[in-house]
Amino acid sequence: DEERLVQAGLGNYWGYNTLGFFCPEPRYASDPSRARDEFRAMVRALHADGIEVLLDVVYNHTPEGDERGPTLSWRGLDHRSWYRLNPAAPQHCLNWTGCGNTVDLRHPRVMQHVMDSLRYWVEVMHVDGFRFDLAPILGRGDDGFDVRHAFFQSVAQDPVLAGAKLISEPLYIGPDGYRMGQFPRGWAEWNDRFRDTARAFWLGGDCTRGEFAQRLAASSAIFQPRHRPPSESINYIVSHDGFCLHDLVSYDLRHNEANLEGNRDGHGHNLSWNCGWEGETGDPQVLALRARLKRALLATTLLAQGTPMLAAGDELGHTQGGNNNPYCQDNPTTWIDWARADTSLIDFTAYVVSLRQTLQPFADRWYTGLPNARGLHDLSWMRRTGQGLTPEDWSSRMSRILGAWIGSPGAGGPPLLLLVNARDFDATFQLPPGRWQGLLDTTEADGRWRVPVPAHGELMMRSRSLMLLQDSASPPRAPASAPASGPPPAG
Repeated sequence: DEERLVQAGLGNYWGYNTLGFFCPEPRYASDPSRARDEFRAMVRALHADGIEVLLDVVYNHTPEGDERGPTLSWRGLDHRSWYRLNPAAPQHCLNWTGCGNTVDLRHPRVMQHVMDSLRYWVEVMHVDGFRFDLAPILGRGDDGFDVRHAFFQSVAQDPVLAGAKLISEPLYIGPDGYRMGQFPRGWAEWNDRFRDTARAFWLGGDCTRGEFAQRLAASSAIFQPRHRPPSESINYIVSHDGFCLHDLVSYDLRHNEANLEGNRDGHGHNLSWNCGWEGETGDPQVLALRARLKRALLATTLLAQGTPMLAAGDELGHTQGGNNNPYCQDNPTTWIDWARADTSLIDFTAYVVSLRQTLQPFADRWYTGLPNARGLHDLSWMRRTGQGLTPEDWSSRMSRILGAWIGSPGAGGPPLLLLVNARDFDATFQLPPGRWQGLLDTTEADGRWRVPVPAHGELMMRSRSLMLLQDSASPPRAPASAPASGPPPAG
């Protein structure tokens, strides 16, 4: 725990202050003296149920802080080798992490330390992969970020790590720190553009229709030119860092007073919307709107192309009381209250997950938009009239209505139609040819998500809704109006 937190009576609840890079967190164990054995038993039990375990690792800084911080080990061993120092003032650490210091992987002993730690967690603790905090720092050489950095090459050639899943947080606060889409093939990346665009699209922020389509299509303009598969885009709207899903639709402003930093900490650009009332309320209209938006945001994450990520608790309505940086709140602010779980939201999430597993609406391959010999497009984008989108339609910041006709779903089978209406009014949508059946309507609650729809003709889409339809016609046919096809334009 940082000294400031200890003096304030708080603690580092998130644990992003690693002292022992070969040690499981003893607070998570029922018997702290057996933390290693309990961790291994947990992994075995999860593996037995088909669940993989990925470890969130922090190799970008240590808890020694800046030059005024404590000497725990690395500073006493070799300060100049372990940390990046200011060339103009070598007595000062470069703080590219926001935590006082920056670990320097250019030194072979530092690289060995990181590689030995990674191998330990795979070989001894049997984890399946890692999410790397502030990952571009690990690939930063003398002249900035380098996709051919020795760290990436060491991981790629290591026989223990070659099969591990690798996920990067592709940014840090230092120079040229934003590197989304630039990691080696085989690395998945947290896609914060998906997060920001989806929030803006559904919650009234500044966003074009083309940007939203790009995110639905795994940000193809970023990953496809680099020969990266869609699955390497980790799509999320909420992570541990920032508002949880319930608070995203309940607060316009952060409320971090309990962190004792004058409410100055945490991100100020949340793209949130309180739906007309700041914080908790008993107003049934506000509550119904918030529930509708949560379902739409969850469905957007789970049905989009790429790999979806949900933050624990979002599926059951967890709230942090508007605190968007609760790293030091080891109390009911962050604890998940299972007794107050929203069972309807849990059931909804499980249903949408089942749709993704069964249908795989978007395949893990890039779509061309070109018709095959039967005139069937693999993917087409439509406006509400059923026609293709013009360049003006793509760049519109007003329209929030869009259709994706998926002629080649990932699991095969009949074409699918994904429709979104993020406006605050109901609107008709001209269905393309086919015999359509409703699989999902996010406006419905309490298990009524599979709703009847017209087999053809006009469909009335309710406001702030996402719908998924399946064509039962055989054989499947392409839309008659030859809509704009292929990857959407870059946002």
